[in-house]
Amino acid sequence: MQQDIPETGQGNGENRRTARRRAAAAAKRNRRRRILKWTAGTGALVMVAGCGGAYYLYQHFNNNLTSVKVQLGEEAERPQAAGDALNILVIGTDSRQGLGREYGDEGSTGHADTTLLFHIAKDRTNATVISIPRDLMVPIPECRTDQGKKIPGSAREMFNTSLGQDGRDAGCTWKTVEKMTGIRVDHFVQVNFEAVKTLSTAVGGVEVCAAKDIDDKDSHLKMSKGRHTVQGEEALAFVRTRHAVGFGGDLTRIPLQQQFISSMIRKIKSDDTLTSPTKLYKLADAATKALTVDSGIGSVDKLKDLAQDISKVDTKNITFTTVPVLDDPKDDDRLILKQPDAGQVFSMIAGDRSLTGTATPPATDTPAPAAPSSAIPSSAAPATTAPAVDAKDVRVTVRNGSGTRGQSGPTVEKLKAKGFAEAAVASDAAVTATTTVSYPAGQEAEAAALAAALGLPADAARQDPKADPKGALVLVLGKDVLAVPTQAPTEAPKDLQRVQADDTDVCAK
Repeated sequence: MQQDIPETGQGNGENRRTARRRAAAAAKRNRRRRILKWTAGTGALVMVAGCGGAYYLYQHFNNNLTSVKVQLGEEAERPQAAGDALNILVIGTDSRQGLGREYGDEGSTGHADTTLLFHIAKDRTNATVISIPRDLMVPIPECRTDQGKKIPGSAREMFNTSLGQDGRDAGCTWKTVEKMTGIRVDHFVQVNFEAVKTLSTAVGGVEVCAAKDIDDKDSHLKMSKGRHTVQGEEALAFVRTRHAVGFGGDLTRIPLQQQFISSMIRKIKSDDTLTSPTKLYKLADAATKALTVDSGIGSVDKLKDLAQDISKVDTKNITFTTVPVLDDPKDDDRLILKQPDAGQVFSMIAGDRSLTGTATPPATDTPAPAAPSSAIPSSAAPATTAPAVDAKDVRVTVRNGSGTRGQSGPTVEKLKAKGFAEAAVASDAAVTATTTVSYPAGQEAEAAALAAALGLPADAARQDPKADPKGALVLVLGKDVLAVPTQAPTEAPKDLQRVQADDTDVCAK
């Protein structure tokens, strides 16, 4: 019996070690189940953008993620917060750093080649994704980079130069979008060419459709008419192609990107992907390595919470659209906003109005965070009568003195819709009770035309004796712009381009 004691003790030790190994293995399996459960919920947030790549908010290791602390300036200069709604800016950069000559412009740091504003409704019943063309001419505000470098703004420049040009980072693109749209952005996601290749491969390919044979020597896409499953280099070629389809150019490429994104969303949410641990792992690894995000979502836990929230949106209620634009009269190769259509779309998003018709409209007594120019009330003084002035030649700078952030951008959009094409946002003014128009000597008629367009009383226009005679009119928004609530439009422009994420019949033409 005594000889059996050591053996029994040794056996107990082995049993304890075996129990510990089994417990550790069980814990590991439980962690894996939690990971898989979370990653399955992230499939609804797939933001893929051509030439720049594919985007997912996906769980993996924190050290896979790259985060940037954006510098957005004074809080008072930004649009009104979206509340429970979410606005995520997705930037696809055309950076060639580390890539071969086959992509052209070898070593380029990259610009905002493909940009999407992803709006998720506060009740999570629907989402709207707005594509912003790279060739759109817009004002680009002064900005500071993550390293604190101050970069001057520009009154008129291609949208894609809001990133990369003169060292601008994603925060500069963020500020440009907020100023242009009047929509407050909550987070950004940025990727490069490699993302669409790795992510499309990770899911086993993405189905796309061509309405005709395509042979694009620039993107290297050679595709016969019909349906195809693309991944890797071919997937990248598909979302980059533009010269062999439609009219050529960026506006032709955008619907292809929207088709690809929609198909990727469907593939991610399919049982074929969600039930495959191997595919989920590959997606998580590829996605987190591809992402650069703002510091607000720069961790796995924060991405997890965001993705779980967004996964509530049904695919059939995700609508893709493009900012309404026109050819730039100053340059046939550039675009400008089509007004009032663009302002109408921006107001719908800012007011959390759905393009799918699934959301319950806000209560009638709830103001939308936009369109202050139409909210300017008249006073006891008679309103001005518009003189004979060509509004498109009148330069106007808009300063917000209302004490409530986010009023200047929507006002500029309203002015442009009324023909004041040279209206632009300027720095905020001191808080003032009433809205005024100050003008240089010799521009009385222009000031009166501006006041009349806004329904301001005649005494709202005042000459500034110190102003440069060739300078712009200065519109200072007072507290009275907030006196009358303004509702967001309930319907989108009639000819607005759209793609539904569940539409499998969309083909490249």
